[in-house]
Amino acid sequence: MVKKICVIINNRANYGRVKSLLQAIKKHKRLKLQLILESSSILSRFGSVNEVIKKDGFRADEIIYTVIEGENPTTMAKSAGLAVIELTTIFGKLKPDIVLTIADRYETLPIAIAATYMNIPLAHTQGGEMTGSIDESVRHATSKLAHIHFPSTIKSKINLIKMGENPKYVFLTGCPSLDLIKNSNLSIDNNFIKKYSNLGVGSKIDFKKKYIVVLQHPVTTEYKKSLFQINQTIKAIKKLDLQIIWLWPNVDAGSDAISNGLRTFRESNNTGISRFYKNFEPEDYLRLINNSLCIVGNSSSGIREGSYLGIPTVNIGNRQSNREYGRNVITVNHDSKQIYSAIKKMIRAKRFKSQKIYGAGNSGKKIAEILAKVKIEIQKKLHY
Repeated sequence: MVKKICVIINNRANYGRVKSLLQAIKKHKRLKLQLILESSSILSRFGSVNEVIKKDGFRADEIIYTVIEGENPTTMAKSAGLAVIELTTIFGKLKPDIVLTIADRYETLPIAIAATYMNIPLAHTQGGEMTGSIDESVRHATSKLAHIHFPSTIKSKINLIKMGENPKYVFLTGCPSLDLIKNSNLSIDNNFIKKYSNLGVGSKIDFKKKYIVVLQHPVTTEYKKSLFQINQTIKAIKKLDLQIIWLWPNVDAGSDAISNGLRTFRESNNTGISRFYKNFEPEDYLRLINNSLCIVGNSSSGIREGSYLGIPTVNIGNRQSNREYGRNVITVNHDSKQIYSAIKKMIRAKRFKSQKIYGAGNSGKKIAEILAKVKIEIQKKLHY
């Protein structure tokens, strides 16, 4: 019997998180990949991945539009509700044997709700981790609905079992995003330079010279502070005599405020050498951060991929609070003086020894093999 595995990509980062897994499912003789694109993953202003996945040899079985404009808690909740309605229809059409959902963004929970009410077994990656923001609640709620768990770290596996999940279905696999690091040449070549010199807006960047990458998302539980928070980061960055590569924020509540702060800064004629991008292809993003002096902001990539690569990372604020991280990370408040001092300190550190906290780079094949073999009990029970 060939199992139909339905994977939902709902934001630009998620594709990189599971690309190696999609490849492994596609190649597996006992699995059939079903791929759904939804939410911000298909919107150009948030870095659409549709053309990227086509280039990589994948085809979306369904594309659904679920984002309601506004980027505030009300529109997040309404978007989630719309996603449940749309996904229910699609699941009824595709009839997957297993639905796989990724991590902890707000778009993750509607997938779990739709699959649960339709009695479709749910697999979940990156459960059991701890962070700040609404992601913390979404992640654990999704874990309680999931039948199969693929945590990235030992601590996450322990947390899932403490939450009452059956150890029989909790598989320590690591994070598939690290597979791309292990299997890619992460040097910046002429093809990279040509591609990204013609994308983005702002000053021309010399990728062969020193630069910093800044990626700051809203904290959904602090969304009213988003403009203040990005302005503190901008204030610190303006003191640096370096090339700066900025990435646009995600679709969460508070995104508009951060985007407005970045636009005001970009139009101020006082940006130094700064260029602004919506998205990088998964391997290209790894090349970008691997060759940077430092990652600044509150993205998990500085913590997850950054620890594997040893990239100095300045983590700002509460969005990643309580997440496991390596020696490459220093955490500061949304305070321009703290941010500036931390950046200078981490630049002097240059590089850190690799730490494989989130896996060793072989997760995709592991997960695919488990999906092919596992026998699932649809009735969940607390397991203490």
